[in-house]
Amino acid sequence: MNDILIQDTTAFFEKSFGSSPQKTVLSPGRINIIGEHIDYNDGYVLPAAIDKVICFAFEKNNSKKSKIIAIDLNEEFEVDLTQEVQLSDVVWTNYILGVIKQLQDNGFSFEGFNCVFSSNIPVGSGLSSSAALECGMLFGIAALFDLTIAKKDIALMGQKAEHWVGINCGIMDQFSSVHGIEDKVIKLDCNTLEFEYHDANFKDYSLILMDSNVKHSLFTSEYNTRRLECEEGLLIIKNHFPEIKSFRDCTEEQLLSIEDKMNPTVFKRVHYVVKEINRVIKACEALDNGNIELLGALLFETHYGLSQEYAVSCAELDMLVDTAKEDDSVIGSRLMGGGFGGCTINLIKKGCENEVKRKFSNLYLDTFGIELKFYDVKISNGTTLL
Repeated sequence: MNDILIQDTTAFFEKSFGSSPQKTVLSPGRINIIGEHIDYNDGYVLPAAIDKVICFAFEKNNSKKSKIIAIDLNEEFEVDLTQEVQLSDVVWTNYILGVIKQLQDNGFSFEGFNCVFSSNIPVGSGLSSSAALECGMLFGIAALFDLTIAKKDIALMGQKAEHWVGINCGIMDQFSSVHGIEDKVIKLDCNTLEFEYHDANFKDYSLILMDSNVKHSLFTSEYNTRRLECEEGLLIIKNHFPEIKSFRDCTEEQLLSIEDKMNPTVFKRVHYVVKEINRVIKACEALDNGNIELLGALLFETHYGLSQEYAVSCAELDMLVDTAKEDDSVIGSRLMGGGFGGCTINLIKKGCENEVKRKFSNLYLDTFGIELKFYDVKISNGTTLL
């Protein structure tokens, strides 16, 4: 699939600029296996880059202006590198302008370039196409002008570019887009950026995302509320156990011993967080031992916690996971991402994929009158130069 994308992007570049690109970059989207809503709660996340990518083609143009074409949108824009970068009314261009601003603010010097890009990452599916755009752009400009930028710094600059656009994201998306390795997941500490790889050999199983095709508007307000509830809960824990610095120091036993000191809602939120941090550690052990069935069971547990305790699910996602739990072909399923819509991530026995898709499609359409979309994904390499 990516071969066709590369060919089409290169051909479009040649038609647009009358020359072959000097650099071609692939920058992937990402999934998160487990560790949801934990990046801002001082836990670990377990993301991986996937084989859905944005393909970029670049050349120097020996001027002070850069021309960038988004093939899929059939839109283009030009930026004068001698002028101060300003936010634009055209939303997609701001991610690229944010990258250029980051490079300039960090003292990197580069000249004008031509670039075209095209993607097979489904937009709005929670697979972090914006992080792929930022990191791919940074990677390409660095390669074109021989700028030495460490992978970690590409991720951090990508994150800051997104903050500049007005989206206050964590580091997980950019970090996994840059650091991905085929058949490996990344156990990442979002605070210190310390990370380690764990094998993710799903040889007997397929990784399939089911896109609910719904986006409930609750997400932003509820996200902020969850953060406040977790902060309140952590304060109560610290008051009773002064040695605890963060959720990762807290055991479930300690939390249960002070349940009556918290309001029931706050307790449910922090109970989910403490258990989910523990599940990430168990998931790494399961992967190291090749125990994919245990990993699947942990996914089901996470979904229960996200739905019943953290309360970020919705009827559509709950129905997909409940159906998965009753189906012997699916060994694990949970909502992936912020919640209130988006995708479920599923581990499905090889050979059963088409039957599962057909069954879930029909059931989902009958229940909600909405078409279910499916994305088959493989764990793949991070941002790379072809």
